[in-house]
Amino acid sequence: MGTLKINVKNIIGNIRKLNKYFYDQNVEWSLITKMFGGDKEVLEKILVDESIKKIHSIGDARISNLRTIKKINPELVTMYIKPPAVNQVPNIIKYADISMNSSYETIAELNKEAKKYGKVHRVIVMIEMGELREGILRENIVDFYQRIFELENISVIGLGTNLGCMYGIEPTYDKLIQLSLFRLLLEEKFKRKIELISGGSSITLSLLKQNRLPKGINHLRIGETAFFGKDLITGKQFKNLSQNTFDFSAEILELEWKSNQPDGVQSDASIGHTVDYEKLPLESWRAIADFGVMDVDVNDLTPKDKDVKFFGTTSDMTVYTLGENKKKYKVGGKIHFNPNYMAIARLMNSRYVTREFV
Repeated sequence: MGTLKINVKNIIGNIRKLNKYFYDQNVEWSLITKMFGGDKEVLEKILVDESIKKIHSIGDARISNLRTIKKINPELVTMYIKPPAVNQVPNIIKYADISMNSSYETIAELNKEAKKYGKVHRVIVMIEMGELREGILRENIVDFYQRIFELENISVIGLGTNLGCMYGIEPTYDKLIQLSLFRLLLEEKFKRKIELISGGSSITLSLLKQNRLPKGINHLRIGETAFFGKDLITGKQFKNLSQNTFDFSAEILELEWKSNQPDGVQSDASIGHTVDYEKLPLESWRAIADFGVMDVDVNDLTPKDKDVKFFGTTSDMTVYTLGENKKKYKVGGKIHFNPNYMAIARLMNSRYVTREFV
């Protein structure tokens, strides 16, 4: 069984540093917690800290996770960060104070549901800026906005865009200045203020650090940088944030000197994934680690020991070669890894992984 250690102290330290950084930059931000899969124990340790009060809102992509967040702290402003499914509209109104939308039909249903409870639901309208995921077409924004303004129980608090998630389109100055100009166009035409211009996720921080974020962009949705301390464009540390936030380890079940060449007739029956063994030496020290593809994608894990190399994985066991450092390891010992964002997201959803807090 694998063990995921979560350094809550360093994560909270990152949140506090980001609070100060964004305050100095006159930018609001939402903490995106979807990576934790709604785990109540983890969220309780993070969301009760005083630093959370300085954040605009807490965002997630699962309604059940927002429900958990509201149970932990009903005073927190919650944001649903993807277009809602129409059949989930009642739950959106119940657990999300804000939702990000790109379909008029859905917003109309949100309006009806909000009216039942005497609520005004806040929405951010997402605009397509080249990532080809959610977002209305730019040429339709004026007509779209006009129709929404007629809905009495909907308050349009912002415009937003999503970049860097599907095709990896970078948020550039030119793209985000377009988003800012839409705000000016709509405010002038409809004589209404638009509170937030949400310029993307952690990937946009690189622009802010370079002082190239258009002044009109005043809101960001941050998850990965808060939890990993990383600049997503450069892959390096962002400002003075801690990168010592997660450790994944797995116990060694077997350690043997073995051939690297399979022996026998190979068929298509295997569910395993392996390296190209023909490029390896004939033999090596190999360790079997106690986790598999049911728990996490090995491509999302980086061994902390650079001499430890991936050899193969199956549903519940993964094999690594140890190079010349066999003496560092023994049966019952552990191999340690740096997990990335997707690794944590999967590990948090595996009931076979133990979680510890440091």
